[in-house]
Amino acid sequence: MSMQDRRVKRTQRRLASALIELTLEKGFDAVTIRDITERADVGYATFFRHYKDKHELLKDILDVVLIELVELLRSARPASAPDSTGVLIFRYVQEHHEVIRALLGTYNVRQQILKAATATTLNETGPRPGSIVPLEIASYHIVASSIALIEWWLDHNMPYPIELMGNVYEELIARPTNEAALLPKEQPSQ
Repeated sequence: MSMQDRRVKRTQRRLASALIELTLEKGFDAVTIRDITERADVGYATFFRHYKDKHELLKDILDVVLIELVELLRSARPASAPDSTGVLIFRYVQEHHEVIRALLGTYNVRQQILKAATATTLNETGPRPGSIVPLEIASYHIVASSIALIEWWLDHNMPYPIELMGNVYEELIARPTNEAALLPKEQPSQ
């Protein structure tokens, strides 16, 4: 990686960190580009070399989080027991809690997360034979319920350990939804 590439990445990380901090402090709508550049200690004009507005910066942050989560969960499926999925999700949330709080606290972004994660679930699962629950409803349910559980945990300052939250996720959300309606595509039907 060239020195220029490293500088670009460093600037983008600083801008992203500033946006997350400011969003948590005063809400996304109240944050200005001037606020972001001052917090990041980056020139105002420099911001516009990387992003056209704060929404584009937020989308960049969201894209990174979604890619990381999808890769994390895909890598866990074949090698790990299914009950580890919840632990992986909550470990990621704990490690990135400020970013997750900021993203979920922004309504349009929350809706984008719901839409993108539901689409991923639809692509990676199939209907359970004999289920009366349509695949699109089950996919939406598992994602929306997961977001609600994550929000509860964050809103209550993560009162329970990630292992317990992973098990709660499995017992309340993943297992019942999978048993009622979803099959992973790589798993043969029975």
